[in-house]
Amino acid sequence: MAEQKQGDAKLHAAVRGPILVPVDFSDYSEAALLLASDLAAGLGTRLVILHVVHDPLNMPGYYARMARKKTLTRMEDVAGEMLDEFLAGVAKRHPEREALHKPELLMVKGIPVTRILQVAEKQKACMVVMGSKGTTGLRHLLLGSVAEQVVGLARLPVTIVKEHKKY
Repeated sequence: MAEQKQGDAKLHAAVRGPILVPVDFSDYSEAALLLASDLAAGLGTRLVILHVVHDPLNMPGYYARMARKKTLTRMEDVAGEMLDEFLAGVAKRHPEREALHKPELLMVKGIPVTRILQVAEKQKACMVVMGSKGTTGLRHLLLGSVAEQVVGLARLPVTIVKEHKKY
C-alpha cells in the first residue's frame, strides 16, 4: 500500500502542466473532452480547452448570419458563441464531471496545427487530447488531418480519440 502511494505521488509530481484539448465542436471533440476531463480529475491537473479559428493568410474572415437583416459577423465572435454553447451542452449532459465546470478556455486565430502546438508549448501542457474523424481516401491523402499532423510534430504525448462513444 505504501508503494502504491509513492507511485501515485511520483505520477502527480510528473504531471505539472494542464491537459490541452483542442475542440472543433464535433462529436469527436466532445468524446476527447470527456476523456480529458476524466484524466484531469484523476491526475489532479487543469483542463485547458482550445478552439482555433482557422484564419488562413491572416485575412479577416466573416460568417453570414441570417437574422432579420443579412449581416456579416466576425468569425471570432461566432466561434466564441459556438464555443460557449458547445461547452455548456457538454457540461449539462455530464454534470458529474467536475473538470468541465471550471476549465480554462482559449480561443486563438491561425492555422490549427501550428496554433495547437504553440499553445501546448506556452501552457507547458503535459499532454494533448483531441478528437479525429479518422477519414481516409483522396481528401486525406491530399490534406492529411490536423490530428495526424499534431501527432507527428508534437514534443509531448498526444492522445487521439477516434470514435464518439456515449459515456
